[in-house]
Amino acid sequence: MNIKTSYLTKAALIAALYVILTYVTNLFGLANGAVQLRISEALTVLPYFTSSAVPGLFIGCLISNLVTGCTAIDVIFGSIATLIGAVGTRLLRNYKYLAPLPPIVANVAIIPIVLMYAAGVELGWWYLALTIGAGEILSCGVLGMALIKALEKKAKNLFD
Repeated sequence: MNIKTSYLTKAALIAALYVILTYVTNLFGLANGAVQLRISEALTVLPYFTSSAVPGLFIGCLISNLVTGCTAIDVIFGSIATLIGAVGTRLLRNYKYLAPLPPIVANVAIIPIVLMYAAGVELGWWYLALTIGAGEILSCGVLGMALIKALEKKAKNLFD
């Protein structure tokens, strides 16, 4: 398989995983809203291993936001938050324990504003930042770091 095909295949697989995990999370009412615990956000640490995760996560988030009924502004800015987080993780790829930080920060900075202005959630920025942040810490920080630990030994075979 040539490099370009491999890159696109990995990105597509990551996007598909993100969509599936978000859809399942949405069945429990946790994919969108003031309290979010998207299991798919654990995948935002994958740019630590491969650059193909950056477009994969962005496209996966975009599709997920479309199929779970987000507003147009949430589709756009929620996906941009994921893209910013993925790029940040890729830039910090030499610092394993910082891998979850960019998606957490990007989502805490952007999603409360989106919820307040696009979805009309009237709980206040600090409350929304706290609830979104808690969900991101669990998804990206706890589950994401567990994913890094689980993939570390096989990463060369999986992502190169």
